Amino acid sequence: MSAVNTSQWINWFIFALPYAMGAFFVVAAITRVLIYFTVQRHEWFAVEFEKRVNQFVESQDPGEVKDVSFYVLSKRFLEKTYYELFELRDRLQRRKPDKMMRMGDRVFLIKQGCAWLVKDILKQLKFLKWTQDTPKMINITKTTFNHNPCFNRIFGVFPIGVVNDMISILPGLFVIAGILGTFLGIKGGLTALGNMSVENLDATRKVMDHFLSEIAYAMGSSIVGITFSLLLHVVNTLFNPDRIFSSMIDRFESALDLLWYRSDNNNFPAQNVPFNEHRDPSEALAEEAIKLEISKHAQAG
Repeated sequence: MSAVNTSQWINWFIFALPYAMGAFFVVAAITRVLIYFTVQRHEWFAVEFEKRVNQFVESQDPGEVKDVSFYVLSKRFLEKTYYELFELRDRLQRRKPDKMMRMGDRVFLIKQGCAWLVKDILKQLKFLKWTQDTPKMINITKTTFNHNPCFNRIFGVFPIGVVNDMISILPGLFVIAGILGTFLGIKGGLTALGNMSVENLDATRKVMDHFLSEIAYAMGSSIVGITFSLLLHVVNTLFNPDRIFSSMIDRFESALDLLWYRSDNNNFPAQNVPFNEHRDPSEALAEEAIKLEISKHAQAG
């Protein structure tokens, strides 16, 4: 490659660099917000599950009921949370924001992810051996969430972990790219200084003017890189999915711990009905209410 072609490529790179960094910044910022929204919607399920478990525990007297299975309690409240949040809400259409939420659920596969979560967590809980010590629910919870194919991908396609890590290092890459553009511009300008002639003052002045112009534009690359780096740092801080993910794990673990404390065993029912995400929600919730009433009458008897 000739020196002329190399110089042209360098000039083209310096010219296109700010626009390229701008495009990467826009894509990275939008993607970061999408990741944040996806994880936030998953935390929403964990918050609702924790809320129902807390209400149950607060309304119970540990001395009233004996022989309570941890698996049965967990299955009951996981299914109850799922049916109430998705299926029943879709039927009742009680509020206008629900339409927007249903659209987001479809786009980000929230409903499918929560259904997968319920199935997988129940599959692991039924094999827990009952002891007086509380098992490490955090390991079960992290494993379940980390292996969820819907929770770990944007739109079910792009892996959240890899994309999020790339966005996290972009601010540093913006600064490096800006500095690189500046040095390449200085290099090109210094090369052009070799064409100066002391005998031709007009030509020398033109060469100097062109050199200063290239240096100024090259310095702009560093300014643009630092600016985009700062802006992306702000976006990454405001929309930090790691913080939400940690909160989601803690909430889910806390709810499972409360159910474990309330239970007396982890017996697997002989006539266990598998979780059915497509079941009619009204029927499922009505059946739950009937079972609850029968249980109360049995206690009274």
